Amino acid sequence: MFIDQVKIYAKAGDGGNGAISFRREKYVAAGGPDGGDGGHGGKVILRVDEGSNTLLAFRYQRKFKAERGGDGKGEKFHGANGEDCVILVPPGTIVKDPETHAVIHDMSEGNGEDYILCKGGRGGWGNRHFATPTRQIPMFAKNGTRGEEKEVELELKMLADVGLIGYPSVGKSSLLAKISAAKPKVADYHFTTLSPNLGVVRVGGEKGFVAADIPGLIEGASEGAGLGHAFLRHIDRCRLLLHLVDVAGVEGRDPIEDIQKIDAELKNYSEELSKRPQIIVANKKDLLPEGADLKEFEAYVKSLGRELFYISALTGEGTKELINYVAKRLDELPPMKVYEGETDDADAYVGGGKETEIRFEDGKYIVEGEWLWNLMGQINFSNYESLNYFQRVLLKSGVFAALEEHGCTDGDTVSIYDFEFDFIK
Repeated sequence: MFIDQVKIYAKAGDGGNGAISFRREKYVAAGGPDGGDGGHGGKVILRVDEGSNTLLAFRYQRKFKAERGGDGKGEKFHGANGEDCVILVPPGTIVKDPETHAVIHDMSEGNGEDYILCKGGRGGWGNRHFATPTRQIPMFAKNGTRGEEKEVELELKMLADVGLIGYPSVGKSSLLAKISAAKPKVADYHFTTLSPNLGVVRVGGEKGFVAADIPGLIEGASEGAGLGHAFLRHIDRCRLLLHLVDVAGVEGRDPIEDIQKIDAELKNYSEELSKRPQIIVANKKDLLPEGADLKEFEAYVKSLGRELFYISALTGEGTKELINYVAKRLDELPPMKVYEGETDDADAYVGGGKETEIRFEDGKYIVEGEWLWNLMGQINFSNYESLNYFQRVLLKSGVFAALEEHGCTDGDTVSIYDFEFDFIK
């Protein structure tokens, strides 16, 4: 089974909580606070697996969670940092927003470097950080912040310089096997190739290119018929297309009609893809009857402005000339397409940032926000100093000013995640 598009859910680890602790040791009076900090939560990381060319690994596992950071302890002991969760993906995987389908990151950019999909929560501070000359016994500490979480869509667009396209059974797999070390399955029936096969084609010395044998295309593929988009998706990055046709008409099809139909499918799927450079490769030359009239076929290919090569993938005739020409054309073409991120800010995508929502409901002003949720976990509401700290944060962050803008006046009730108080200017 070939899987090239999946949705996954990822959750980074929450940060560990800071500790409330005081040094207690024989002969040491008033040792002071020594609460350790919490550990940072683990990250969710996407990493390229060079040996993979399918998202099949996500068939049974689509939820990924990193480890939570450990809580701090007394004697300034720092909680352990959470272990990262590493997700292996094939080269060429694109990360998208499942709602808007906007590109978040392309896993072929920068040679497939690791990408942090979800950042881990920060560890909370222990109470030793809150000791001051006037507050020598802080009875509060910070809780760790929550790790990011998000649902994303993974879509595989294979990394190949050259895409072999054409109807089923025109010899794409046979050609790839002949010009590279790839061992695709070859047979005389439709849809032998159910997943793309990659092969490295050597052109003397260290020079070469990557070719992909793509599943055979049929009429209606741009609407999803047959293997449909599973075919078209994987030629998006190809810089050059080798359009194979059965010039001998072994299965009774007209090569000119085949070219027209496949060109139409490419255009229906993507105008830009239909303009990608193409070379027409007339395969099965060895099966042509003697004296076959190919003038009409050659005139049609010439009218398209495309190069034409006659080959036999079975015997290898003409393949050397073809790959030498392909290597020359690739030197003249721009580099492989890399998809730029279309989201302005990764934090905005997951609803992060410092946004605060205020609404009037059931006779009280309700204040919410991700940063406020994290703040609430750091406050000891039974401690006077901790409450003062909470009030200063609300004042400096502009929450009180925003409440006034929304019409909140003295004596009105304010609720922040079930903590209620009367508003006083």
